[in-house]
Amino acid sequence: MKRTIIQLSRILLILLFYSLPSYAQQAADKELNGRFESKDLDVQVWVKRFEGEGREVFDYRNEIVKAIGMQPGQAIADVGAGTGLFEPLFANKVGSKGTVYAVDISPNFIQYIKTRAKERGLTQVKTILNSERSAELPANSVDFIFVCDTYHHFVYYQDMLASFHSALRAGGQLIIVEFDKVPGKSPDFIMQHVRATKQEVTAEIEAAGFKLSGDIPIAGFKQNFMRRFVRQ
Repeated sequence: MKRTIIQLSRILLILLFYSLPSYAQQAADKELNGRFESKDLDVQVWVKRFEGEGREVFDYRNEIVKAIGMQPGQAIADVGAGTGLFEPLFANKVGSKGTVYAVDISPNFIQYIKTRAKERGLTQVKTILNSERSAELPANSVDFIFVCDTYHHFVYYQDMLASFHSALRAGGQLIIVEFDKVPGKSPDFIMQHVRATKQEVTAEIEAAGFKLSGDIPIAGFKQNFMRRFVRQ
């Protein structure tokens, strides 16, 4: 009887040990992304934050878009589209025969992008409400996936990267713009908010079936980096 109780105790401890990462992920998920999924999200607050002078990706948005190298008729997915800063710029590049998927976990952001695209007559802009584990893009549907200041929000990054790999066409490209976390150099905001360094991000993406093509230099970047990966 005593031996049985000891064995059951060991089994319970093992189960508890292996469940801890799941609980930790759920907590991190809620802390990072819960506010964006809330129906009470005030979009205009985030418009001011995301689309204001002084934010590097806003200040250099035109340079970023030009560096991607999109052509008319192609398809690009903006995963973590937020308030849709890049959607009109992408739409202009791919033209009326191309497709721009605006992907986000926030229902309020998605509705805002949808409304603004309709007002501007951007019929090539399609919206997708995604999950924490998947971009929810159709298989083999896009030439580019663009992730801007969003990678650090991927709690289940292995699953998300797998969905990227499925969605990209053969030879498709994953473009990452992310905060450059450099111990001893980066400001506290980046050190505390961003999960992985550039090297760690690169290793995770390569492990998911992508090949690093190289850095994309953006003159003026001080807090961000931009890298291109190719689907293998």
